[in-house]
Amino acid sequence: MTTRAALLEIYEALAADVAAAAPVCELSGRCCRFREYGHTLFISRTEAELLLEDGLPAGSVVDDATCPFQIGGLCTARERRPFGCRVYFCDPNYAGVGEQLTEKYLAQLKTAHATAEAPWEYRPLHHFLKEMAKEPGVFEKST
Repeated sequence: MTTRAALLEIYEALAADVAAAAPVCELSGRCCRFREYGHTLFISRTEAELLLEDGLPAGSVVDDATCPFQIGGLCTARERRPFGCRVYFCDPNYAGVGEQLTEKYLAQLKTAHATAEAPWEYRPLHHFLKEMAKEPGVFEKST
């Protein structure tokens, strides 16, 4: 199984666990405003490749302040979003659950990488985006 196929299976299992925890999304956008709320979105290379499959939205800005996939207050990468986006909720009743789910499923993704003998990379989103932006066609596409 490829690391991408494993990632997609893991995302399905993660979705079931998040649904079971039933966090409430306030639609505040805090999850996408990294610098303002003091967090960094870390992702794996496999997640970055999936996330950038359709390129970046037109007019997006790549920095550590905000998510370039949030346009007009909406996520334009909803189906391709990484672990951090899938588990982050402002709901105080959900506190700690997202972190536990991230650890559980990242461990599974690391195992999939080891099984496939694929290197493991886990860095801030903007690092991958800046690196991949140098590849032809990444910024020209739009979601």
